[in-house]
Amino acid sequence: MLDELKTARRVVGIKQLRKALTAGGVKTVYLAEDADPALTDPIAQQCKCEDIPVIFVPTMKQLGAACDISVDAAAAAIL
Repeated sequence: MLDELKTARRVVGIKQLRKALTAGGVKTVYLAEDADPALTDPIAQQCKCEDIPVIFVPTMKQLGAACDISVDAAAAAIL
């Protein structure tokens, strides 16, 4: 399922994800379990309210690698 993040149209990072959620069109959200809950919990709640599936990834390092970037990522989404 994480393989889709390498090729799909996506956004990476908390700020970009927030912008995408406001604009609409987010299909699936990925959140790192080891990210700061103060940042990820509000996103998870918003996704729940908007019926957007949330997939939790164990670490920020794994999420960054799944997005094919060389840094850790707290959040990502498929558009």
